Amino acid sequence: MNYQSTRGRSGESLSSAQIIKQGLALDGGLFIPESIPTLSLDEIKALCSDSYPERAAKILSKFLTDYTYDELLSDCKAAYCESSFPGGAAPVVKAKDGIYSLELWHGPTAAFKDMALQIMPRLLSRALVKTGEKRTALILVATSGDTGKAALEGYKDIDGIRMMVFYPVDGVSRVQKMQMATQTGSNVNVTAIRGNFDDAQSGVKRIFSDADAVSFLDGKGHFFSSANSINWGRLAPQIVYYVSAYCDLLSNGDIALGDKINVCVPTGNFGNIFAAYLAKLMGLPLGKLVCASNQNNILTDFLGTGRYDRNRDFHCTMSPSMDILISSNLERLLCFTAGKEKTAEYMDSLAATGVYEVSSDVKAKIDESFCGYYTDEDETSATIRKYYASYGYLADTHTAVALCAAEKYIAESNDNTPMVVASTASPYKFAADVCKSLGMEKPEDDMDALDMLSDYSNTEITYPLRGLAEREVRFTEVIDACDMLDAVKKYVVK
Repeated sequence: MNYQSTRGRSGESLSSAQIIKQGLALDGGLFIPESIPTLSLDEIKALCSDSYPERAAKILSKFLTDYTYDELLSDCKAAYCESSFPGGAAPVVKAKDGIYSLELWHGPTAAFKDMALQIMPRLLSRALVKTGEKRTALILVATSGDTGKAALEGYKDIDGIRMMVFYPVDGVSRVQKMQMATQTGSNVNVTAIRGNFDDAQSGVKRIFSDADAVSFLDGKGHFFSSANSINWGRLAPQIVYYVSAYCDLLSNGDIALGDKINVCVPTGNFGNIFAAYLAKLMGLPLGKLVCASNQNNILTDFLGTGRYDRNRDFHCTMSPSMDILISSNLERLLCFTAGKEKTAEYMDSLAATGVYEVSSDVKAKIDESFCGYYTDEDETSATIRKYYASYGYLADTHTAVALCAAEKYIAESNDNTPMVVASTASPYKFAADVCKSLGMEKPEDDMDALDMLSDYSNTEITYPLRGLAEREVRFTEVIDACDMLDAVKKYVVK
């Protein structure tokens, strides 16, 4: 299976190893597979008896056809081992009648990004060998909080790879900032920028497309790659956990083979929910895909009207990983529903004016699978409080956004199909806001909230966050977004 750009201007048709190494298409587009592999009900039934690593290897082998199954199985077993994911990689927990929580945060950084970023470094390492690459890969990451730490943890001390992470200095939680600032590893660097996530993401994209920067890196024996979800190596592993969730519900007797389930995903960059869409295209019996947004409700507006307009106020919320106004992976959905030529036009318009609008027939195609709801700050807090008090379920701020959106969809549509909500972070990752939502006084130092929440809920602090306040701070630099390229060059010549 080969891959092409969503914009169709570069003429590239590359193997999975090539695109995992390259990250972004030469025309600025994102890579998508030339065809979608199928997943039959018989295959789904057979997957029920497999472990998570076995399920992952079998699904990934359908997309990454230049990797052998044995290679993928070896990497999946290493990525999703017990030491990294105590108790299992992606358990499904009943939150309340009709709503199930797919807990994706049991990995080494307590966020769903671990599900992809524990396997992706292994895929990239193999890609470098498969493509005969001798240069060092310099991975640039823009993060709204979780991707950065998960990427740093996945890639630290990996041969042939260096990494630089940019994050908005006032746009991540105290816990997220401490996780990145204390990161170990000889091949990593973390730099904060003055601005928001979109400034960081746009800066990384500009650097990728800067011919002089590419030439500079080449002269230093480096080349650019990406660990953001613009890279197919990040996105493909996310397909797996939707298939796995269906298998678990089937094994537990919650559904019968062939029954549909709905999915609700808290998302800002659209990658996580797009992975669910790919699973649906493969044949997984998914019904409605509910896109849950916070107060930065640009995706809700787009799914409701067909008009994408980033010219709006940016809100810093208690669910900062979703504080995004440029949803990069939406470009992939546009390509599937509108084609490459129109997608390129939309992206040109977005770059020039901040706005594009799809036609009624394209919107109708999108409506077949997607709908959007958003949850404001008060609703997020109320949902955390309600689910803990009424159902004994402790949710983080992002999961609460999705739980609230799922309930809105069910109430409005009267659709009682079982709903799986993607739970994207441990409640301890955003403990201060969870404590405040539960009625406790928000502490002056957010790190104190970890112990407060543990005492209140009689639960253990998620293992990657224990002792975080005592770790050595290594990275403190803060720069303007316009200085990102200079920072990259400085890091390369170290």
